[in-house]
Amino acid sequence: MQNHPSYAVLGQVLAKYPASGGALFQVYNDLTLAQRWSDIQILDLTACGRAAIKGKRPTTDTDQGPSTCVVVPCSLSESISTSWLRAAFTSLEPSPTEIYVAITTEDTSTVYYKISQGIVKPPV
Repeated sequence: MQNHPSYAVLGQVLAKYPASGGALFQVYNDLTLAQRWSDIQILDLTACGRAAIKGKRPTTDTDQGPSTCVVVPCSLSESISTSWLRAAFTSLEPSPTEIYVAITTEDTSTVYYKISQGIVKPPV
């Protein structure tokens, strides 16, 4: 992992949060290399014991969502609670209306779930 080009960006938070480092590394590379996000920032979410990724996803003509998003990586083997999600929202300044939780597996599959604060009516 240390020889990969993205390690230069992630090295400090990977050392700080080794338990969630694999998920962070996998999601960072997916967003930057496969999905071509830009303006990537690594955010330290001390309350959650991990780092998050903030960036701009490519926009399309049919895109209705915000172009700047926050993704919180975790692995499938981790337990996620509502208090953990609340801590993720309150750790971010300014507090976003939605975040994405990226759940990774050992076979490098990644699933992104959009989580909104409070009760939100689904899009029609």
